[in-house]
Amino acid sequence: MDPFSLAGSRALVTGASRGIGAAIARALDRAGARVALVARDRAGLESVAGSLANDPVVIPADLGDPARPREVAARALEALGGLEVLVNNAALAARLDTADTDAALIDQLYAVNVRAPLLLSGALIPALLESGRGAIVNLSSVSALVGTPRRAAYAATKGAIDAMTRSLAMELGPQGLRVNSVAPGVVDTAMWERNKKVPGVVEGIEAQTALRRWAEPEDVADVVVFLASPAARFVTGETVAADGGMARTLDIYGGAV
Repeated sequence: MDPFSLAGSRALVTGASRGIGAAIARALDRAGARVALVARDRAGLESVAGSLANDPVVIPADLGDPARPREVAARALEALGGLEVLVNNAALAARLDTADTDAALIDQLYAVNVRAPLLLSGALIPALLESGRGAIVNLSSVSALVGTPRRAAYAATKGAIDAMTRSLAMELGPQGLRVNSVAPGVVDTAMWERNKKVPGVVEGIEAQTALRRWAEPEDVADVVVFLASPAARFVTGETVAADGGMARTLDIYGGAV
């Protein structure tokens, strides 16, 4: 059996209407999984679903509402009949001076980035355990690994994701459920379109990345599929940086020879 195959598996991906989440949904589908897609944008979800081959399920929901994660879990299990893979990808981002960060924004970030993954994981753990080969993959960020200016509140939520990952891995490992996180660097998605127009931004990001390029969503998605697959059967509690070396390298000469 191909250890990278997810044939016959059922997966749920949050934030699946665009960007990294859409790429993850497509990669899981290519690996053979049937995927439930969750996000606020129904039209975006339906567009992604139209590109999938394995009878996808569309579940529009605002995971920032504390009642929605358990409802989403119930709808997904009813539609799929069980679950082997949960990908907690949905997140809000914010970049501003900490002096301008108010309580409402912090609460909003934690509601989507931390509370929702915890509640959704809790609601789906019984089904993941029942499958006998369950895996949870959480999306973290390079901001949880290194200091990124003007992102203190966002970075705090992603640091919480990594801590949650380790705790869940210890809690659930004895029962055979693996939990890992993936920390992307700078990914070329619509979120960065405006900033890419600022002079020097593209070149600056590339200079800080060992592979000297931006990530594509598929670069992250393939790591998620690996961690969800039997190929990663002895990997748990890890945060895997899919950042082109950004968090682990420093070129003090700025690329000069």
